[in-house]
Amino acid sequence: MYQPTNYLQQLADYVKANLQKGYTLDALKFSLINQGYSRISVENAIELANQQLAEKVLPIKEKPQITYRAVSDLKQPVKKSFWKKIFG
Repeated sequence: MYQPTNYLQQLADYVKANLQKGYTLDALKFSLINQGYSRISVENAIELANQQLAEKVLPIKEKPQITYRAVSDLKQPVKKSFWKKIFG
């Protein structure tokens, strides 16, 4: 009996495994389509793989602290103009 969810899950597992190896989604998509898989099946498998990978990511519990500090421009030495260096 044909099980489309199992078929998509196998493709999604293939996508996840090859993403961990460093392949890009575009390269995997092109490769699977060239191997004879339909474009819709490949896109659905990539979407399923993305959903499964997103579930593994832990949510951020704390908001990042943003600190500001004022930097004064007065600490930089004042440069004399060219003419003041020549004529004093």
